[in-house]
Amino acid sequence: MHRLTMALGMPQHRFASIHVVGTNGKTSVTRMTAALVGAHGLSVGACVSPHAARWSERVLIGGEEIGAGEFAAAVQRVAQAADVVNRVSGQPEGSGERPNPGPAEGNSGEALGSVTQFEAATAAAFVALAAARVGVGVIEAGLGGRLDATNTIPSQVTVLTSIGLDHTEWLGETEREIAAEKLAVLGDHSTLVLGGVSPEVSELAQRSAAARGARLVRAAEDPGPELWLRAPGAFQRRNFALALAAAEAFLGELEPARVAEVAATITVPGRLERIAERPPTLIDAAHNPDGAAALAEALPAVAAGGPVIACLAILADKDAASMVRALAPVLDHVVCTELPSAALGAQGRPGAASHPAAELVALCLEAGLAAEAWPAFADALHRAREVASETSGATLLVTGSNYVLAPARAALGEPRGV
Repeated sequence: MHRLTMALGMPQHRFASIHVVGTNGKTSVTRMTAALVGAHGLSVGACVSPHAARWSERVLIGGEEIGAGEFAAAVQRVAQAADVVNRVSGQPEGSGERPNPGPAEGNSGEALGSVTQFEAATAAAFVALAAARVGVGVIEAGLGGRLDATNTIPSQVTVLTSIGLDHTEWLGETEREIAAEKLAVLGDHSTLVLGGVSPEVSELAQRSAAARGARLVRAAEDPGPELWLRAPGAFQRRNFALALAAAEAFLGELEPARVAEVAATITVPGRLERIAERPPTLIDAAHNPDGAAALAEALPAVAAGGPVIACLAILADKDAASMVRALAPVLDHVVCTELPSAALGAQGRPGAASHPAAELVALCLEAGLAAEAWPAFADALHRAREVASETSGATLLVTGSNYVLAPARAALGEPRGV
């Protein structure tokens, strides 16, 4: 990634940056922080991941998805630079179709290998933000931190949203090991904004900040009872409190009126997003146990206490049993399904697979949930909608992965204004 950005003229040095790392809440905090900074008069862009339908969704300028032409120009520049880097590294042109590498790759004294898909996407975001002349970029980390492709930015503020046991095959088997990977992005003499973490992680964060000469700011758990937040759920109030602390660490004192305006208008796609009314249909990207627990906490209020029919797909590398246990108390019926491998590859996860639908059904039954298996995703969506439509007062929920969002919107979403 260093070689690639050097070949591009270090575009990530042409704007100030805020780095958002953590297990859950990164995308929401990134979007909210960017909105708060932008509301105070600065030109701001953001880089988020993964995308739902289009790679250009990963780059936001002033809160909006970058234009297709501008994104294509950035991608073309990166493709040309990647070919140069690959040739220098002894790799054939166009060979960088691997998924983002594990933390051990490129760190053993062996050949660096070709530019990866995630590295190219991240570099394209940097190029696009620089070309748009943003003053500030809020950058969401992909996986971990220390060896993540985003860890080439000279960030003034780092936000650690949360720590959970996810991606343990790459990041470590304990919260402390995972936190160490994420805290490694902290820059000298910068600011670390800390979300709700365990005492052990909090102590590690304090020591990491002291070692870097960085200021440590502990975010509040809630932005205050007087603040109305459009984005639903207690977890989003926690995320907004983190974003407030991050924006304040970067800007200084914030203007209450502008904060209130952002709170009243901010939305986060794919986080308890309502896409239809007949029946009421929600999509949520909860993709690990902590995300499922946060969804379960918020769901009863959003569903107005009525029955919830879920269409559930979970990637094979996730702790499906814990996710099902977290969701079981707030669900009434589950249609279990799978995500097509070809679709996962197109969305940036080549080689990924789903837990088999029958396996998810078994987990649901163990948790006391009525469930049925429909392996074909389109069929499962149709079946779940059918069950929800036949159940009085029911809400339909599609969840379990970031990669359910786009197909659910396409199949179940209503035209705007309906």
